[in-house]
Amino acid sequence: MLYRATFETPLGWIGAVASERGLRRCTLPQREPGDCAQELGGETVDALEAPDRFAELEALFESYFADGCEAFTGVPIDVEGAAPFQRAAWLACRSIPSGETRTYKWLAARAGSPGASRAAGQAMARNRLPIVVPCHRVIGVDGSLRGYGSGAKRLDLKRRLLELEGGVRRLGV
Repeated sequence: MLYRATFETPLGWIGAVASERGLRRCTLPQREPGDCAQELGGETVDALEAPDRFAELEALFESYFADGCEAFTGVPIDVEGAAPFQRAAWLACRSIPSGETRTYKWLAARAGSPGASRAAGQAMARNRLPIVVPCHRVIGVDGSLRGYGSGAKRLDLKRRLLELEGGVRRLGV
């Protein structure tokens, strides 16, 4: 059984889908609630509307957008259907502390494939749990911000999230 909800945050609307095992998908902040369903895709069709199931997640997003404190590490996630390297990269990404960044090279090594920086980038591009799996904390080896939320058009949001977390302290290469 899948469950879904859409809730408003200070930066916009967030949509979420969860299974019994954990959070399966969530969106970056969107302008309108309807945009969330489009971003979440087909999984929302059979999902039961259940806002009460997401009350804790909604509170975590509220808190995060208010003070930048990271509180998502305890949120169970369901990564069923993801490729093994994607899973490994997403789990490694969750270990990056708030206010710090790591490179795609670091992420590839942590996910078990040190030479797979591009694959790490693709795993972040396919991250279906943005902010919960904090791919905004992954940057280029030269310190540059790379694509976020469907490409370069959302780099402003990536920068804003990093600033919200207290700046960018770059660690790991």
